[in-house]
Amino acid sequence: MKSVAVIGTGIMGAGIAAGFIAKDIPTIILGRSKDKADACLDKAIALAKKIGMSKDNAAKDDSEIKKLQFVGILEGYQDWEQCYWVIETVAENLELKQKVFQYLDQVVPVDIPIGSNSSGFPISKIADGLKTANRMMGAHYFMPAEVVPLVEIVMGQKTDIKYAERACSLYKAIDKKPVLVKKDIPGFLANRIQHALMREALSLVQEGIATPADIDDAVRYSFGFRYAAVGPMTQKEISGWDGMANAAKEIYPSLSNITSLPPKVVQLMAEGKTGMKAGEGFRKWTPEEIKTVSDSYSRRLKAAFDVLNIE
Repeated sequence: MKSVAVIGTGIMGAGIAAGFIAKDIPTIILGRSKDKADACLDKAIALAKKIGMSKDNAAKDDSEIKKLQFVGILEGYQDWEQCYWVIETVAENLELKQKVFQYLDQVVPVDIPIGSNSSGFPISKIADGLKTANRMMGAHYFMPAEVVPLVEIVMGQKTDIKYAERACSLYKAIDKKPVLVKKDIPGFLANRIQHALMREALSLVQEGIATPADIDDAVRYSFGFRYAAVGPMTQKEISGWDGMANAAKEIYPSLSNITSLPPKVVQLMAEGKTGMKAGEGFRKWTPEEIKTVSDSYSRRLKAAFDVLNIE
């Protein structure tokens, strides 16, 4: 079986590698140092066991699983011919990503597709001026990468659709949910929809119409609750587009169309109140609360994953 190469040894790299390891796909982890790559593999194996290994791998101990993988330094790796897919997930720095892709452009055989897990930089910028940009694309995961099913396959200006479709087929084979984004637009697909929701939610907080807690409840226990069963387009196919169209006439004119962050969010950032990691965002968080909510979040994600897999 051909291998998948994961370039980058951070949290996302471990989560991405875990998804392949769990499905018996030999995985190559390449980083700036072998120590970092080794540590990433250890974490990936632990995550793979957490999400559920295949029957064959579940019976193996860590040392046996490690023998099926490869870790090393990016510049020292040479056996690219054995790869089916290469994905970059280094730090979110455009210059760094461009350097990685410039290197891959030269060393990876031209028939092997290459993806970038960048959450913000267009693949057209990352691959700008490269000879083999036609086999390069965005491959955007969501945290935690080993749990969240979605992977956005984003075509750049020069991406050949045959390579994008090959990536989609690979992700379907490991039980991920790939979506094909046919134009390299800011935010790709999911984040555009998410930010449209956040713009309205933050505007409602700014205007004093609702609290952050009430907005959470409004989303989780209404349309968010339904979206675990079907997406927004199918939900309206079920309920009827006529009802949606009539409501839209009243609602659309009043929706927020701001093009910059609301003042309350700007103030939070200026005060260093960036959320749980800072101990405070719109509200204060104790270490105990952070642990409780984080643990609950993980359990609920697992439950949501199980719901999504009900036929």
